[in-house]
Amino acid sequence: MPLSLLLLRVAAAIRTSRLTEWIVDRAPWPTPGNLHDMSLDPVVSNRDHYKVVFENERVRVLEYTDQPGDKTTPHRHPDSVMYTLSSFRRRLFHGGQYREVELQAGGVNWLPAQEHYGENIGETATHTLFVELKDGATESPGDGALGPG
Repeated sequence: MPLSLLLLRVAAAIRTSRLTEWIVDRAPWPTPGNLHDMSLDPVVSNRDHYKVVFENERVRVLEYTDQPGDKTTPHRHPDSVMYTLSSFRRRLFHGGQYREVELQAGGVNWLPAQEHYGENIGETATHTLFVELKDGATESPGDGALGPG
């Protein structure tokens, strides 16, 4: 958007006492007014840890890496298969509950759809792959699901 047009819109918002509304609706940071628009896609919300390594119309494969003490922000996973490339310990949080998991390298686990945030509480780096299902996959978090099942 050209700067002149942006300034005109700001001036109009001030004249109509809607400046706060206008800023909140367009803020690139989380505010109470746009929180529902924040992406819970881990590739967007936690781009330092998640990256897409493959995608087609049926699956998306994410690679996840972190170091001891690293934390993630809230994000959502659809039904997925998780393949652990390294052994690690994590604490996963959602809705006032938490679960600690310890997974071994080479493990393959089903991860039901869920929303959470986490922390590496171990002494080793985490390295894992998520194969997210697209076709017929559950898009909304399951009731009470937290971590691999």
